[in-house]
Amino acid sequence: MVKQNIAHFPQVATNELCDQIIEAIQDVKGKNIVKIDLRKLDDGPTELFIICEGDSTTQVSAIASNIQKKLRKDLGVKPFHSEGMKHSKWILVDYFEVIVHVFYPETRKYYDIEDLWSDGDFTEYQDL
Repeated sequence: MVKQNIAHFPQVATNELCDQIIEAIQDVKGKNIVKIDLRKLDDGPTELFIICEGDSTTQVSAIASNIQKKLRKDLGVKPFHSEGMKHSKWILVDYFEVIVHVFYPETRKYYDIEDLWSDGDFTEYQDL
């Protein structure tokens, strides 16, 4: 058995974690995927945010579930914390170094996380 840290997963490179998360989002046709690198900011709550959206609450839930399933299967990684599955308007999945925000479009516009963290370095990914 692999010894795991407090986040319930073995040490995984942040880039590998991000790549797997992006792939899991694209597998379920998540849209408007953005990665915000917060490492240069003094007040960043984590290293990276990955933000995306689904067209319906069912798709939002499916995206978040697929991320968790893929990371557990492929990397042996479980999130430290997740919330929002009940209403599926904004699901947060916390992997310590990477926090994933899966939004319903109107909820994403309302909270506008990209604007709040606009000092970070942005990478946008194609919709598949």
